Amino acid sequence: MAIVSINPATGEKIRGYEAMTGAEIDAVLEHTDTAWQSWKARPFDERSALLHQAAQLLRERRDTYAGLMTAEMGKPIVQARSEVEKCALVCKFYADKAAGFLKPEPVETDAANSYVAYEPLGPVLAVMPWNFPFWQVLRFAAPALMAGNACLLKHASNVYGCALAIEELLRDAGFPRHIFRTLVLSSN
Repeated sequence: MAIVSINPATGEKIRGYEAMTGAEIDAVLEHTDTAWQSWKARPFDERSALLHQAAQLLRERRDTYAGLMTAEMGKPIVQARSEVEKCALVCKFYADKAAGFLKPEPVETDAANSYVAYEPLGPVLAVMPWNFPFWQVLRFAAPALMAGNACLLKHASNVYGCALAIEELLRDAGFPRHIFRTLVLSSN
């Protein structure tokens, strides 16, 4: 079944997307899990460098991404540009701070050495709304990726262009191909 993205201001069809089949979804899940197995071992400085690169690309492509948001969900262009900038800021924030947030914390116990450790969970699924198509995703993805997790995104069907643009952005920034994937699913 084709999923159609329609410009809410003009009623014009922007693009159609084919919903993934069960086999395609299974393949994405398998590839994402495989990518995560090596991603979780990457040091913070490598993850941080990639997230800094994503922030840079967001700023460089601000007008392109803002135009996509405006076309797909009707966000005023000024607000869309601000949303892209806010996304760059959240990427930079977690690139700079995640190592400190996830540092093991010592705790007092009767044992010789006790601490709380933060370990990657694996592929994490995010189901996102349409109203902040970049911000909602990157405020989830930035800390998840820095924590060593993989990300799976099921975005609102009217903003699949934004979802796929974010996936491409992260690949262009140098993240492994399957560490962030969009699941194109119909609402049926």
